[in-house]
Amino acid sequence: MNQQDVRGLHEVDETQRALVGGKGAYLGALSRIEGVSVPPGFCVTTHAFGRTLAGVPSIGDKLDQLARLDPDDREAVRALAARIRRDVEEAALPEDLAAEITRAVKDLGEHDAYAVRSSATAEDLPTASFAGQQDTYLNVVGAAAVLRDVRRCWASLFTERAVAYRQRNGIDHRAVRMAVVVQKMVLPQVAGVLFTADPVTSNRTVASVEAGFGLGEALVAGLVDPDTYRVRDGRIVERSVAAKRVAVHALPGGGTTRAAVEPRRQREPALTDEQVLRLVRLGRRIEAHFGRPQGIEWCLVDDEFHVVQSRPVTTLFPVPEADDDANHVYVSVGHQQMMTDAMKPLGWSMWQLTAIATMHAAGGRLFVDVTDTLTSPARRAGLLELVGRGDPLVRDALETVVDRGDFLPEPPDQPTPPPPPRAAPEPVEADPATVTELVSRSEAALAALRRDIAATSGPARFDSLLAAFEEHKRLVRDPLSMQVIMAGMDASWWLNEHLREWLGEKNAADTLTLSAPGNITSEMGLALLDVADVVRPHPEVVAFLEKATDDGFLDELPALPGGELARDAIHGWLDRHGMRCVGEIDITRPRWSERPVALIPLLLENVRNFPPGERERRFERGRRAAAEKERDVLARLRTLPDGQRRADETKRMIDRVRTFIGYREYPKYAIVGRYLVYKQALLAEAADLVRDGVLRTEEDSWFLTFTELHDAVRTRRVDRGLISRRREEFRSYRTLTPPRVLTSDGECLDGAYRRDDVPAGALVGLPVSTGVVEGRARIVHDIAAADLEPGDILVTAFTDPSWSPLFVAVAGLVTEVGGLMTHGAVIAREYGLPAVVGVADATRLIRDGQRIRVHGGDGYVELLS
Repeated sequence: MNQQDVRGLHEVDETQRALVGGKGAYLGALSRIEGVSVPPGFCVTTHAFGRTLAGVPSIGDKLDQLARLDPDDREAVRALAARIRRDVEEAALPEDLAAEITRAVKDLGEHDAYAVRSSATAEDLPTASFAGQQDTYLNVVGAAAVLRDVRRCWASLFTERAVAYRQRNGIDHRAVRMAVVVQKMVLPQVAGVLFTADPVTSNRTVASVEAGFGLGEALVAGLVDPDTYRVRDGRIVERSVAAKRVAVHALPGGGTTRAAVEPRRQREPALTDEQVLRLVRLGRRIEAHFGRPQGIEWCLVDDEFHVVQSRPVTTLFPVPEADDDANHVYVSVGHQQMMTDAMKPLGWSMWQLTAIATMHAAGGRLFVDVTDTLTSPARRAGLLELVGRGDPLVRDALETVVDRGDFLPEPPDQPTPPPPPRAAPEPVEADPATVTELVSRSEAALAALRRDIAATSGPARFDSLLAAFEEHKRLVRDPLSMQVIMAGMDASWWLNEHLREWLGEKNAADTLTLSAPGNITSEMGLALLDVADVVRPHPEVVAFLEKATDDGFLDELPALPGGELARDAIHGWLDRHGMRCVGEIDITRPRWSERPVALIPLLLENVRNFPPGERERRFERGRRAAAEKERDVLARLRTLPDGQRRADETKRMIDRVRTFIGYREYPKYAIVGRYLVYKQALLAEAADLVRDGVLRTEEDSWFLTFTELHDAVRTRRVDRGLISRRREEFRSYRTLTPPRVLTSDGECLDGAYRRDDVPAGALVGLPVSTGVVEGRARIVHDIAAADLEPGDILVTAFTDPSWSPLFVAVAGLVTEVGGLMTHGAVIAREYGLPAVVGVADATRLIRDGQRIRVHGGDGYVELLS
């Protein structure tokens, strides 16, 4: 047997992916595990694939052309992929290769049936399975048929779905090679799939089994509902026996057929309980060998299990590493910070170092371990109340873990006292000078940071940064700052609770806080309206900005009539807000000051959609509405028994909330300002490493943690393989959706709204900004690509402060993530936008352009068309 072109399965293992592809490598490894039965066979290698393609005219040119096509031009991709596929199917195999394959078939059994299965080098990866992207042919009889189907498997590398999958995952078409696995067919009575981790909940301790009669193709093709079993700790904890009306069987002369299952057998379990448990034990042995959860395809023949494929389960969210084997419960930081995207290692490690809570990284996100607090009945109630105010779904998820009683220690059998009624908060007097003092402190600390960092370089700069991180945390913990933040939040909650009780007013604070002074985030959006006023009178500037694509546009503006004014206005805005950006808690994200071209779409939206003077009109409209609401509630309160006392107390709360609620946004602004200084310092060190040949590019530093970058600067050495692995991991993490709550078993919990007071078909969320608005939904994932008109309702996954300039152009807001005091909710109330947040799968369930009605005070969204 020519080892370069054809190899027996028993001769390969997982180290030979480049030669036999993912499927072949895993099957070879499986065949070496004691107690695992794998049908015999051989691999037609990637070397053979390369030899054959070398004889296909112009194949290289077509692959280059495919790589250059716009992935969104689906028709062009489809047409070119079809031409490549046809060329490969019609290719002539080298004579010696055809002879080698024919000889391998005869050695195994010339008249036996075979499964001919694609095995690409980019499939069954730990981070991308490529499941179902290439073709398989079953019950193939005869060497000639095997040769035909080998070519068809090769060609399936260029199906539209396979090409699109590679494009989405950033994988070069030329870099992927195809091997083919040829195995003896087993003709099972039962077949199915075993997941050694629950694919629905991601719980690593729960195995999931699906089983049906005949070949597994009936399950894969969705022709039949399988029997399902969930197994935990050696026992079946859940089962469902389906009506299996169809099965796929092999035909004597080759090929397969669908056949009806006899009615008396349709409701029979495909497996006995003993077989289910034995299969799961087999799966655990395979999982232990590969070191990660597996999806395993299996066949049952005469009570013996045969494994025909195993691949990593790539959709599981990673679990934070712990120092012990105890059970842990983690809460997502990203859902609090309104940035659930994956962060690069430098980004999440910097947030860890500057946060006041201990945070654990997993899947490019950060989590806080709340196990100890959740286990203590005395402390649990406070935790649940705190998280419930911010995001009821987090509270529900945590309560689910507690109520099940199978994960945390049982709490003592004693009732938890209800929280006492909320008293009027008295932390600080409503004096604007307090806020002014805090802002001055922050600005002085930022100036000192710039001076200190500028005076250092190399390892000494990292020492200076570590000291700056301690000062950073001291500023975040500043007792006066915390008091002011809580004063504003408590006053808001107090007003909502008491005015609802006394007057029946729902969410009164939403109106009472309109145009509250000192909100740096809302000012950012309004200030961009002023920039639009400068740009709008100059048509040549507008036309130039509409075509600008790079960050050099600011230098070119002065050459245009009105361009110098426009440049100065944009520079002025950037001087104040340029440290911000989308996903700003990740230090590796480009800031607006670094990439000002990202600001142009937002600026042009304002130019098109608003007349001059909109900032002042908008702010004044909110201020008047708040003043009118104040007069109304105070007058109504005075008519009640003990009304003057209630009115006086309410007036103090209104003064407090209007004085302090704007400051709620300032600490994040200050943090991001410091982050820009940290970033510039680290970029300078990364540039130095590039000049010395330690790093290839400055962006390589993003894939090192702060500590690793510190070591690289100190030693002038770096593990480039680590950087490559981290890039690949980040690419996979971006495809994952982080849960609100995660356990150390890997279980992902997102909670549920347990409400029955919304119309049928409505989408439920958290009410965060009162009012009802009807309009066109615009699904926006990237603010640079937003195309909004007045009256549109913004629907997106999450919003951080950088989205605020977009809020001025919309009539309402719906997000998948958020809480009462997250930035999007605060700014929605500031702008008077009806808003519902925490709407699960909003960007999928609401169509772009669909008419919807947002009930911001009641927390639901109606789909109207």
